[in-house]
Amino acid sequence: MSAAPGRSQASSHRSPQGEGTPVSPATLDHEDIAARIPHQGTMCLLDAVTEWSADHVVCRAVGHADPAHPLRAHGRLGAANGIEYAAQAMAVHGALVAGTEAAPRQGYLTSVRGVTLHAERLDDLPGALDVRAERLSGDASNVLYRFTVGHAGRCLLEGRAAVVLDADSLNPNKDPQP
Repeated sequence: MSAAPGRSQASSHRSPQGEGTPVSPATLDHEDIAARIPHQGTMCLLDAVTEWSADHVVCRAVGHADPAHPLRAHGRLGAANGIEYAAQAMAVHGALVAGTEAAPRQGYLTSVRGVTLHAERLDDLPGALDVRAERLSGDASNVLYRFTVGHAGRCLLEGRAAVVLDADSLNPNKDPQP
């Protein structure tokens, strides 16, 4: 069952173990996503979370063809910008898995590897982009994801990304905040 456009589905997703009280909604709209990631305004690129589990998230984005897109350069939105869509999917996945309405712990994209671009640009594609991030491994400080960005069943780009969580807290030379 899917939510109506622009609305969250009323049901909730259970904890990854399948027990306990509902912790997060099964789907999210743009407003719900913006409440969970640091990107705000036009930089919040995702319009919906359509599916998620402890291991993956699937999102939809529709603003890639907008002439006022914040990542557009030289009159176009190059396919490599799909990495930012994937990074935002990873951030919302972290918040969903944490089971909180708040933004997840601060994460930093530290590397992308094995990125293959199967298209030159994103802005010339009508309809929605499909953004998928799959958690491959991780611990309390580091997470590795595989990601894809697609359109109408065609893979536009794919790769892997490493995320470091709370990098400031890992710095032994950083002064603690009062």
